[in-house]
Amino acid sequence: MFIDSHCHLNYKGLVEDQQGVLARARAAGVDTMLNISTRASEWDDVVGLAERERDVWASIGIHPHDADTHPDVETATLVERAQHPRIVGIGETGLDFYYDKSDRDRQRASFRNHIAAARETGLPLIVHTREAEEDTAAILTEEMGKGAYSGVIHCFTASAHFARKALDLGFYISISGIVTFKNAKDLQETAQSLPLDKLLIETDSPFLAPVPHRGKPCEPAFVADTAKFLAALRGETLEQLSSATSANFRKLFAKAAQ
Repeated sequence: MFIDSHCHLNYKGLVEDQQGVLARARAAGVDTMLNISTRASEWDDVVGLAERERDVWASIGIHPHDADTHPDVETATLVERAQHPRIVGIGETGLDFYYDKSDRDRQRASFRNHIAAARETGLPLIVHTREAEEDTAAILTEEMGKGAYSGVIHCFTASAHFARKALDLGFYISISGIVTFKNAKDLQETAQSLPLDKLLIETDSPFLAPVPHRGKPCEPAFVADTAKFLAALRGETLEQLSSATSANFRKLFAKAAQ
């Protein structure tokens, strides 16, 4: 059985056939999905799906792309919404200096608000970082000094150096279908060296469909393909990898294991 630790079931490409997407995931052996929110307008729909489907959980957060349009979403707002029994994580949040869709200082402020909410609620932080390794590592480290919190670097594509920093902070690292791409040699090398007890798998659906599904909208069912590739890459059996990543998810997202 597999867990898709990060998907967007309410996004275009999946929402039009949401029940079919869920059915195909279950048929592929996916028994848990974490549906991620990225802006406040999604929160009710994301939580509503988790209320209806017992194998779907929800997060609450603002993507760095949307930091500019959500200046009023501060720590208290996130903490209040996170009390819902189906919300198990804070995010996704972080820094994206590749697209720069929001002011960088506003991204940093939003990121810190999310970290404070993770610390206050005890829920794990779900981190997006792109072309912002140095700033992301600095903020995570500085904030850890204010009080411990847990989290995951989702859809990991950063350097091995950043991976070590994240692991040193106690973070988990989640691998998406990107690892199956032919041009992902650096990521494949890093993925081979990650400790099994800190590893998660995800689809980031509807994006980044793994081989052999390139060009199609990604679905949670495809996490099985990423798992098979990753297990072979690391020299582990599929059962070892699926069992470990599922256990890791339930340890990190402990609210989902209750």
